[in-house]
Amino acid sequence: MLEVRDLHKHYPPDKDVLRGVSLSVERDEILCLLGPSGCGKSTLLRIVAGLERADGGSVLFDGAAIDDLPTWRRGFGLMFQDYALFPHMTVAENVGYGLRMAGMPSAQRTARVDALLDLVNLHGYGDRTIDGLSGGEQQRVALARTLAPQPALVMLDEPLANLDRLLREELVQEVRAILKHLRVPAIFVTHDQEEAFVLADRIAVMRAGRIEQEATPARLYRR
Repeated sequence: MLEVRDLHKHYPPDKDVLRGVSLSVERDEILCLLGPSGCGKSTLLRIVAGLERADGGSVLFDGAAIDDLPTWRRGFGLMFQDYALFPHMTVAENVGYGLRMAGMPSAQRTARVDALLDLVNLHGYGDRTIDGLSGGEQQRVALARTLAPQPALVMLDEPLANLDRLLREELVQEVRAILKHLRVPAIFVTHDQEEAFVLADRIAVMRAGRIEQEATPARLYRR
């Protein structure tokens, strides 16, 4: 489905962020990119999303190169660590923002937003304001907004990093259940080994711009 071939990225004067990264994500699969800060995980995500260009290599989706496609034409969903929610909008307005920009009729948009809020366990939260929500509730809103346009691929960049340990342990299982329920492929970036082992179908361990290991959680655990 998604294929990354020999990606390279260099930041002047002398920072090689990606050094020949190749990987794939299959249909309905959750791939975790696991590694320390600065190893190239987020840069790889930004290149796949179309927010940056690689200096070498290629990104393919369903067999077609998408390197020249703008971000909005790729049909991918991207969720950042800070959620990037609009504080002046209600929960429902945040979740439905992309649908409104795409011209979805109001009744259809409302039904889609309500269904997603139910899915992320926020039934009845539509009229609430963002600043009145807990960190975990904001994370759920951001996930619902990312999923609202029915993306072909979801990318989540350290989405649980700002939450406390107990809440992260709860939400990582919820995120996996939601992605599997919707059967949407995903790339989940984390520095937390426990998160990766709970969430992933497959884990790619990154260090210094390269993928050092790639296997299922069970196989990595035995190594």
